[in-house]
Amino acid sequence: MTVSHLLQAAQRGPLPTAPLPVALIAGAAGTLGAEVLQRLAGGHHYRALRVLAQEDMTPALDRVQMVDVPSNDPATWPLQAASVGVIVFDAPRLYNDRERALWTPHPEQLPALAAWMLRSGVHTLAVVVPHDQGRLPQALKAGLANLDEQAVASMGFERLLLVRPAAAPQAPHHAHVLEWLAHRMLSIFAYMVPSQEMPPRAADVAVLVDLALREMPAGVHIAPPELARPGKDATVQETVRLWLSR
Repeated sequence: MTVSHLLQAAQRGPLPTAPLPVALIAGAAGTLGAEVLQRLAGGHHYRALRVLAQEDMTPALDRVQMVDVPSNDPATWPLQAASVGVIVFDAPRLYNDRERALWTPHPEQLPALAAWMLRSGVHTLAVVVPHDQGRLPQALKAGLANLDEQAVASMGFERLLLVRPAAAPQAPHHAHVLEWLAHRMLSIFAYMVPSQEMPPRAADVAVLVDLALREMPAGVHIAPPELARPGKDATVQETVRLWLSR
């Protein structure tokens, strides 16, 4: 490059940076949804985070905006300009005004909700199932591996992430008091269960979602349970990046 070219480049100044994306979030009322929202809001990777709500409320997090849904039918909603979408199926915590104000999606609304986000400009979508499947509606306990999930995968999103974290084993049914007593006595050794067999924490699932939304290549990606669990020699970020690079 000649001196004149360098002078011309200096006069033009730095190249303009691309504007930060806007994200739409459905299902932020539960434990997992709240973790995902807090993670995305704290990362400074989004210009705005638009959270679906059914009542008026003032957000406490920076860049978070409430979007009132006029009904339970996403097909009738006005469009919201955004390029990233997150749908979390999680049971809401209804013990304060914040959780009651936020809108919670139901399993049967997945295709319509995803289609609405696609029409709003969303090209990167994450569908997240809670790490504790005991909190799921009956329609989701099979892991969302159904025709609705296939319909979303065929809608034309550039990037689609399906997160199905592992669940802790459910307590067995005991027919007799002695069986229950024996189970209780043995349960004191639960702390000895290896960490790789424990269900992932909501905070680790949020790390997985945040990183994958920003770095996953085009296509449909189904996250295996171990991605949301820190390993012995790797963090969740390192594990997710290795998985995305394959």
